Amino acid sequence: MGRGDLTDAEWDGLEPHLPKNAGRGGRWKDHRQVINGILFRIRTGIPWPDLPRRFGSWQTCYDRHRRWSADGTWERIFRSIQADVDAGGSIDWSMVSVDSTVCRAHQHAAGARKQAPRKAGKRIRTVQHRPDEALGRSRGGLTTKIHLAGEGGLRPLALLVTPGQWGDCPQMIPVLERIRVPRPAGGHPRTRPDHLSGDKAYSSRRNRRYLRRRQIKHTIPERRDQQAHRQRRGSHGGRPAGFDPARYARRNEVERLINRLKINRAVATRFDKRAYVFHGTVTVAAVRLWLRP
Repeated sequence: MGRGDLTDAEWDGLEPHLPKNAGRGGRWKDHRQVINGILFRIRTGIPWPDLPRRFGSWQTCYDRHRRWSADGTWERIFRSIQADVDAGGSIDWSMVSVDSTVCRAHQHAAGARKQAPRKAGKRIRTVQHRPDEALGRSRGGLTTKIHLAGEGGLRPLALLVTPGQWGDCPQMIPVLERIRVPRPAGGHPRTRPDHLSGDKAYSSRRNRRYLRRRQIKHTIPERRDQQAHRQRRGSHGGRPAGFDPARYARRNEVERLINRLKINRAVATRFDKRAYVFHGTVTVAAVRLWLRP
């Protein structure tokens, strides 16, 4: 076993959720070898053709990662592992925090074809395709932003990839609506945390109204301009938003989670041309966090 490869304990948690070979011959080569190659590339950020030979053909590793990113296989594995962890009572729902991080896009990430990609051999669209390819321009060049919601155990519950110049506030609701942890014993997936925390970027009337409607308690500081506007309106401005400094101190958990994700160089810097492939790359890095004890 090489440095960074899946341990036996991690493989035991991952193997039951992988696609199975059906019929004669077998469709997939050794999953463990190929996934270790994918993890090596995500951790180091090297070009796919430079993968060491111990992982087999680099083309096999790339094709499997691209296919599983396109058809949602990585997303299903992500949800299944979350369900196993939640069944053991190891998800900290007491505080879920939202935040985002900007990833610099390498020059090789630009130049994707204008046509929407299709799954190989099928006339259907990819699951996570974006017409803008989640690339945004800024003074520093091309960037991509990762929005996420993390639980108290420093693991992501939901991920969303957008262009780098998109604001955080409008993306809070789409991120929360992606939280869906299945329950193997039956019943609806869990989608609602006990408490939500976010910084001033998420303070808006729309977001607070959404959280109240879903009966989610929240700790989000109010911006100064919002405070001044409310005070100018007097009694018509409404009551100030509640704020608990002790709970807000736990917001560092999501920042530490982002640091754990961006240890992977292919996450900290985007090398993938297609948005759905980069989303799969971030999802694989998140799956590795869920597999670790």
